[in-house]
Amino acid sequence: MRILHVATELFPYVKVGGLGDVMAALPGAQRALGDDVRLLMPGFPALLNGIRDLQAVGGVPDLMGRGEARLLLGRTDTDVPIYLLDCPPLYQHPGGPYAERGDSHVRFAALAWAAAHLSQTGAVGWQPEVIQAHDWQAGLVPAYLGQHGGPRPRTVMTIHNIAYQGVFDRGFLRDLWLDPAWFHPEGIEFYGQINFLKAGLAFADRITTVSPTYAREIQQPGMGAALEGLLARRSRELTGILNGVDTRIWNPSADPLLEYHYNAKSLSAKKLNKNILQTAMGLDASSEDPLFAVVSRLADQKGLDLVLENVAYLIQLNAQLLVLGTGDPTLESGFLEASKAHPGRVAAVIGYDEGQAHRIMAGADVILVPSRQEPCGLTQLYGLRYGTLPLVRRTGGLADTVVDANAHSMMDSTATGFVFTEPTSWVLGETIGRACHLFRSEPKTWAQVQRQAMRQNFSWEASAKDYRAMYVGM
Repeated sequence: MRILHVATELFPYVKVGGLGDVMAALPGAQRALGDDVRLLMPGFPALLNGIRDLQAVGGVPDLMGRGEARLLLGRTDTDVPIYLLDCPPLYQHPGGPYAERGDSHVRFAALAWAAAHLSQTGAVGWQPEVIQAHDWQAGLVPAYLGQHGGPRPRTVMTIHNIAYQGVFDRGFLRDLWLDPAWFHPEGIEFYGQINFLKAGLAFADRITTVSPTYAREIQQPGMGAALEGLLARRSRELTGILNGVDTRIWNPSADPLLEYHYNAKSLSAKKLNKNILQTAMGLDASSEDPLFAVVSRLADQKGLDLVLENVAYLIQLNAQLLVLGTGDPTLESGFLEASKAHPGRVAAVIGYDEGQAHRIMAGADVILVPSRQEPCGLTQLYGLRYGTLPLVRRTGGLADTVVDANAHSMMDSTATGFVFTEPTSWVLGETIGRACHLFRSEPKTWAQVQRQAMRQNFSWEASAKDYRAMYVGM
C-alpha cells in the first residue's frame, strides 16, 4: 500500500512535541510491514540541511503568490523517503516551525495544497493510495482534494491535540486558493472564520486520534474544543489508535546516553543511574529516598501546578523532586524557587535536553504525568520502558496505558504505576503518598511492578498494524 504522511515535525531534525517522535517512528514501522510509505514536510532549514540525497523532482511556478516552490525528494536517517516543499519565503526563517510571522495561514495551506497536488496527479511518478494529514497544519489536505473533485486517494485526518486548530480570518479564502463555496458550517467555516482542523475533520474519509480514551473524550460536551458536535456526528469514522515507543531510541538495555544499562531481569544498575543523576543534579545521593521526576512542557494543562502545590508534602515525605521543562513563566519561577528553598531535595532545569531526559528516565523512581487532558502521552510510555513507574491522571492515553497499583492489580500482577482521577492537589498528594509507602515498605512488590511495567508492549509495530487495518477497511 502506498501511504503519504503530511506533517511538520520529524525527530531529530524538527521537534516541538510528540508529533516529531511519531513521525520518526510510525513510517518506519509501516515500511517494515511491507508498505510503501513516504513523508511530505515543509522545507525547514534543519530538514534541508539534514536530509540526505535531496533531488528536485517537481515544482510550482508561484505557490500562493509567494514565489517558486521546488519539490525535493530525499531520505531520512532511517531510510524513509521524504519530500520537502522548498519555498524559501515561507519556510527558511529563524525560529521554530510555528514561530508566528503573520503568514502561518499561507505556510501551512501551501503545504496542504502541495500534498493534494502530489496525491491527485502523481506528478513525481509516485501516487499515494492513502494520504494521512497530521494536526491542523495539514488540515486543508482533504478540503483541497474535495474541491478539486475527480479520483483521489483516501484521506485520514489525525488529531494529536484538538486544542490547536489553526483558525484564521475568512478574508484569506482567496489567498489560500480555497473555493468560497466550501465556507459554510458543514465545511471549513468556524464561527465566521476559517478552521484548518475542522476542514480536515469534515472532509477526510477517516479520522484518527492518538488513544481510544481520547477519541471518546473529545466527543463529549466541553471536551472537544467546540468541535465535539462534528466529531460525535462522525463517530463511526473516528478511531483512537495508541501512539507507540521507538524501541531503537528508548531502550534501557542499550541506551547510549546511559552510564549503566539494565533490563527487567537486572534492575540493580538502575540504582547506579539514580546515584549518578542525583549527584549531577545537586540532590542528596540517597537510594532510600524516592525520586519523583517531571519531564514536560510546563503548563497547567499538564497538571504541573498541582505538582508545585505538593512540593512541601514531598519534602515532608522525605522524597525528592527533579523537574526538566520549559513553558509557563509562573511555573518555571515556582519550580526554580522551590529548588532554592530545598537544596538537595528539589532540582529544576528550565529548558529541554534529550540526553538529560533519557538519564532522568533511567535514574528516577517515579515519572509524574498528572495531566488534566492528555491525548496520548509518550512520557509515561518511556517511564514504563525504563521501570520508572508512571504516576498519572486517568485521562486520554494515560488511562489506556497505566494500571494503578492497588490491592487487586498487585495480586494479579497487572499493576504498572499509580493512577488518580480528580485533578486536585489533595488527590495527587494522596497518590504520591501511596507511591512513597510502596517504595519504602514493600521493595519486593515495587520491583515486581517495575518488571511488569517493563514487560508492556507499546511498540510501533502494534500501532502500525492497527493503522493498516483501518486503511484496508476504508
